[in-house]
Amino acid sequence: MIKVFGHTAPDTDSTGSPIIWAWFLNDIRKTPAQAVLQGEPNTEAAWMLTRWNLDKPEIIADVAAGDQCVIVDTNNPGELPASINDADVIEIIDHHMLAGGIKTRSPINITIRPLACTATIMHDLIGDDMARMPENIKGAMLTCILSDTLEFRSPTTTAHDRAIAEKLAAELGVNVTDYAAEMFAAKSDVSAFSDEALLRMDSKEYELNGKQLRVSVLETTAPQVLLDRKDALVAAMPVVAAADGADQVLLFVVDILNEQATLLVPNDYVKQIAEKSFGVAVSGDTVVLPGVMSRKKQIIPVLAV
Repeated sequence: MIKVFGHTAPDTDSTGSPIIWAWFLNDIRKTPAQAVLQGEPNTEAAWMLTRWNLDKPEIIADVAAGDQCVIVDTNNPGELPASINDADVIEIIDHHMLAGGIKTRSPINITIRPLACTATIMHDLIGDDMARMPENIKGAMLTCILSDTLEFRSPTTTAHDRAIAEKLAAELGVNVTDYAAEMFAAKSDVSAFSDEALLRMDSKEYELNGKQLRVSVLETTAPQVLLDRKDALVAAMPVVAAADGADQVLLFVVDILNEQATLLVPNDYVKQIAEKSFGVAVSGDTVVLPGVMSRKKQIIPVLAV
């Protein structure tokens, strides 16, 4: 049985894309496959599962030697099971920069394309067999694309991502604006999460001048709800950093509707990063970054100190 999974702290794309590809392997290629997750899905991803009557994939802690695996929505060993290089990785489908470090037992198919969403790539790989895809899997595909593009607001969005999403919405009889509003409302409901959980909810590891950073992003239509928790989130940052082997946590609260991010500035080191990276003057414990929506395109590539 092939295990299909994405990165740790699964967002919508890392929850939906394993489901999509497992369907393709099982129903089209007639190859036994199982979608699995590395952790609980975030609130938007959990909403997607309920909305389209999809079973939540099993959560795994690691993979075993010899397990056949398809990796989706990441190629970074730091976001994969600890024993990934003991497993048998047979395919990678992703839309992030190539990180390197994954060992394979033989040549494999690797598809990495500069699109906003892994699910868009899967649409193209599935091709004519899209006609056989059931509605709930199409619903997952649509949700993944709208999530990763922030309903086409993210600068990572391509014309192709948008065209595929609009085609899927038309086939499903879904109004994109109304549907995305429901998605983002689910994403924005973080009342049940601890401060530590919020800092890890959508987070990537990044090394900057020898310092290990945890770069966290919280996308929301209600940024003030998160900013009201600013003091508690700042207090939790050193706890999360110490537990995760990082030197610093950076938290960007992305305001989906106003298309801007607010960076929490707990100390002089983060202030220095903010001023050097984004060309802003920081005078308090937060700084607003107009137009910043994408960690992949507008945050990680510019980080400097």
